[in-house]
Order: sequence, then C-alpha cells, then structure tokens
Amino acid sequence: MKTLEFESGLDPRKKLMTILFWTNRKAARTEGCAPFTLKKIVTPENTYTAEETKLLKLTDEILDDLEKNIEDGKPLYFEISMGEEFIEASLEGNVFSVSAQKSGEIEEEIIDKLNIELGKKYPSVCESFEPRVTPNK
Repeated sequence: MKTLEFESGLDPRKKLMTILFWTNRKAARTEGCAPFTLKKIVTPENTYTAEETKLLKLTDEILDDLEKNIEDGKPLYFEISMGEEFIEASLEGNVFSVSAQKSGEIEEEIIDKLNIELGKKYPSVCESFEPRVTPNK
C-alpha cells in the first residue's frame, strides 16, 4: 500500500474525479482496455455496491454523498477492478492510499501522478472519463 499526503485547493468533485481518473489511467498501463469497474464505495454512513448484473455508477445521490464526505474530511473507501487487477483505495481529508493486488508498480505510479495533479489548479482529466462513471443523463 502506498500513501500520499497532499495539499489541494480543488473542489470535492474535481478531487474525486482526478483520483478516480488517474487510478484508472495507471491501471490501464498493465490491464489495457479492460473495463474500469467500481465494485464498492464505503462512506461513514453508506455502502454502495454494484448490483449483480449492473455496474456501480456515480449517481447524483452518490456523488452528493461523496462530495459532502470529502468536504468534511471524512473517510471514503473504494474497491475497483480493471481486468485482472483489483485496487483498494481510500481518501480521508488530504490523505490518499492505494493498494493494488497484482502490481505494486501501479500503486507507485498512481501516487506519483496524483502528487503532481492534485497540486494543480486545473488537473489533467480526460473529458470522456466522468460520463463513463456517471449514469447517462
């Protein structure tokens, strides 16, 4: 497990999307174009899981909950799969941790990239990423 303590002036949604995007992007290095799947998200008050035949998407309700918890510095926990890789990540305040089962190199790459991106006023996040993890409007 690798951990990053950072300073960031990003709003909660941008912080969340930056973390998820770069976790996805760095895992894709070894897993190619395998689907990025949110398996589980845990907040202090709620647990969100994918239904058997459906993907877990960040609905407005889930996003509101996540953003509020990020704003309040409360802990969030994510389980993510991509191909054969299984990633556990957590965010609490300005501390992000990530653990990858298959490749420890991915952990280091995610932390290194987030160390750069979370310090920017405008982090680099592909415009097509957010629509892939949120439901179609």
